[in-house]
Amino acid sequence: MSTTIAQRPQLSGQPSDLVGARLPRWAPIAVGALAVALALGIRFALGWTGWGTAFFTAAALFVIILTGWSFSVEGVRRAKDRLASTLIYACFVAAVVPLVLILSYIAIRGIPAFSVDFFSHSMNGVTSRREGGGLYHALIGTLEIVAIAAVIALPIGIFTAIYLVEYGRGKFAKAVTFFVDVMTGVPSIVAGLFVYTFLLLGFGARPFGAAGAIALAILMVPVAVRSSEEMLKLVPRDLREASYALGVPKWRTILKVVLPTALSGLITSALLAVARVAGETAPLILLTGYASSINFNPFSGDQATLPMMVWDQLGKRSGTGTSDLTEARAWGAALTLVLLVLILNIVARLLARLAQPKTK
Repeated sequence: MSTTIAQRPQLSGQPSDLVGARLPRWAPIAVGALAVALALGIRFALGWTGWGTAFFTAAALFVIILTGWSFSVEGVRRAKDRLASTLIYACFVAAVVPLVLILSYIAIRGIPAFSVDFFSHSMNGVTSRREGGGLYHALIGTLEIVAIAAVIALPIGIFTAIYLVEYGRGKFAKAVTFFVDVMTGVPSIVAGLFVYTFLLLGFGARPFGAAGAIALAILMVPVAVRSSEEMLKLVPRDLREASYALGVPKWRTILKVVLPTALSGLITSALLAVARVAGETAPLILLTGYASSINFNPFSGDQATLPMMVWDQLGKRSGTGTSDLTEARAWGAALTLVLLVLILNIVARLLARLAQPKTK
């Protein structure tokens, strides 16, 4: 004898007995519109001149009204969850909006300066208020200096990370970790002063491009160590133990198992470390100087870089002020630097995806 239990049909749009009452899907939109309207009304009523205060007022009203409505309809537990979610989304918007505004402003000001001549000519013989000139000399200098810094710093960072993950035990490993953490917080100007004191003053040398590369390498090492260390820790322990069980030595396990598995992450960490120092300016002021002509030799003479070109075109070297032409060149160089960092990040993602170990 079978017994069938009749189920009560659930009407669409009605809350379930287990779930409880819920706010409608359009509630955040409606509350947002109401908060904006109230903020605008308060702005005009009190005579606020700026839009920043009205924006933050609207955000506060949105959180208060939506949380109160949720508390009255959905209960305390659901209201707390909605409040936490709202704050998370608000923090995301607070982080993204300034970034979008900065990038948009740089693009609007920098794109008009872009041309074939701008990327194929230097500033040699071009005065601050004369048309023409470009950033070719600064682009060459930036690429050379960053490349030298990467050649110095990335092997040190990766090998140090391998030591800390695979071999590091005891006080020495703790000391290495401590100093890496300290180096992470060292200001860039301090690294520049260190190289300036021991290299330029110590040997009586004049500023040159490779000196700036050494300072950038000092700043790059802790980033490379930390990011590479985290990538190596993600390699499953079972892979190492399986290799050891087959009698493979530890050094060969690292070379043939650990590094290929973590290769995608190591590539990403390396390029992100390069992108981290590509826009540094403070060490370059002390160590590389600035040259308006093209200098392909980073070991002799002043060498221009994109950050230094921005600083120079804004008149901070000569003190003669800026014009529309110099500002256009400065914004063009700034946009080029942003695009260079963006390209490095995109290349890091692509190489990481290509270097991922095949699972099938």
